[in-house]
Amino acid sequence: MPTEDFAPQDAALESARVATGSERTARSSAATLRSRALGGLSLGVIAMLALSACGSDAQVEEPDAGESEASETEEGGTEAAETDAEGSATVTIEDDHGTHEVPTDPQSVVVTDNRSYRTLEAFGVEPSAAARSLMDAQTHAYAEDESILDLGNHREPDLENVVAAEPDLIINGQRFQDYYEDLGGLAPDATVLEFEPQADADLVEELIRKTESLGEVFGQEDIAADLVEELEVEMTRVQEAYDGESTVMGLLTSGGDMSYVAPGPDGRAIGPVFDTFNLTPALEQEGENESHGDDISVEAIATADPDWLLVLDRDARLTLDEGEEYTPAAEVVEESAALANVSAVENDQVVYLPENFYLTEDIQAYTEFFRDFADALEAAE
Repeated sequence: MPTEDFAPQDAALESARVATGSERTARSSAATLRSRALGGLSLGVIAMLALSACGSDAQVEEPDAGESEASETEEGGTEAAETDAEGSATVTIEDDHGTHEVPTDPQSVVVTDNRSYRTLEAFGVEPSAAARSLMDAQTHAYAEDESILDLGNHREPDLENVVAAEPDLIINGQRFQDYYEDLGGLAPDATVLEFEPQADADLVEELIRKTESLGEVFGQEDIAADLVEELEVEMTRVQEAYDGESTVMGLLTSGGDMSYVAPGPDGRAIGPVFDTFNLTPALEQEGENESHGDDISVEAIATADPDWLLVLDRDARLTLDEGEEYTPAAEVVEESAALANVSAVENDQVVYLPENFYLTEDIQAYTEFFRDFADALEAAE
């Protein structure tokens, strides 16, 4: 799905690349010193090896323990296949860009994808760097953890901190999606994973794909399965409670105004849900602005007269600029005189997405959204 508009920061990228070059030079110098030191020890080491070889002749005729262990591994399954050349355990993961051998115990993890933060928190993963500036402090334990290097936001990223974190795994996505190539260049030894919802796939299925894949990477398949099961329980409730005929409209509120969220993959957050549950749109207008919704008049909403309104409050957890006023979505919708006679408002059939939804959009956020929607549908029966 498209990401939000932003301007990549060439200066930040160049600074980060310079930092990378300096770091490599330092590592090269250190390697030269180590080589000289080892050279001085070489004669002593050779003598010790010669003595050791004489003493080990008697052990050569012992039973082939190595062969026995190799045989047991062969019978036991795929342990050898899941170990890389250095002996570290790996798992094969397929993401948006292909297949990767990913270490199951990464020592440094960088995360830019806001849809992954709470899932990783549930797994007990402590990233070395993350886009903490994009996090909701009321939601994420990472948000105010100063031990995690802050990558800033997608408009003014601090990519030098990617280099400083020395990651062996980067989980990238959503607002940082256009930095994929840059991240790979800044951390050439790291595996970069992306699990963005694909245009031809169901959004919920894509959330499940990401959750299960990350569960494999961190050996937390059970927790991942629990998160998926919680989501599917609420999905079933919505499917069973929705009558298939009631009309639905998605709205996004920001700055005290309402925008239209088009049904389908081009509509922000709510749009894909129309396909997931086969909801009947109250208005069949195509969308053009996936990030912030499309202009719509209250008169057009009133004319469409939806039975249900699904509303995303964009500003609820954003840090507003000084002087900006915040108007809650409920106030924007329910206090509009033009919408007073709309069926959804009259019958109290307005479902507001979780306040932190715009900054999370993760599997947990959709679980909560579907739970609220199911509660409202069941209450209306």
